[in-house]
Amino acid sequence: MGITWRSPGRWRLALCLAGLALSLYALHVKAARARDEDYRALCDVGSAISCSRVFSSRWGKGLGLVEHVLGPDSVLNQSNSIFGCIFYTIQLLLGCLRGRWAFLLLVLSSLVSFAGSVYLAWILFFVLYDFCIVCITTYVINVGLMLLNFQDVPEHKAKRH
Repeated sequence: MGITWRSPGRWRLALCLAGLALSLYALHVKAARARDEDYRALCDVGSAISCSRVFSSRWGKGLGLVEHVLGPDSVLNQSNSIFGCIFYTIQLLLGCLRGRWAFLLLVLSSLVSFAGSVYLAWILFFVLYDFCIVCITTYVINVGLMLLNFQDVPEHKAKRH
């Protein structure tokens, strides 16, 4: 019996692990850049293709919004990568559960991540004028998770007479 990728659970696992890996890499890049401004990450291809510049921008923390709304010392003013780690972990754990609440939370969290991805993509292209390979890959992963969550709608067992 071979491994099949038709199972939504396997796709969710692959997407969440990829998202976690990218989020952890983004945390590493941001920390290395904070220690050494000359640090050059693998995803820093050129002046207009620089993930470390994006991660170090004001939008790389709290979506660029939390500091202005809740202040710089708010517990929610974290690196976007921390939110990514939390999101992918939640998606992974909820994907193991069955039931209406698990499905609802999967869909709601993926819709929030989709909205955040659209917002950050707009910032990336039209404010920072950058092309962040890590960022765009996480946006694609978030869209994939959202589509997967909508595809995995639990069947309703309504009886028709």
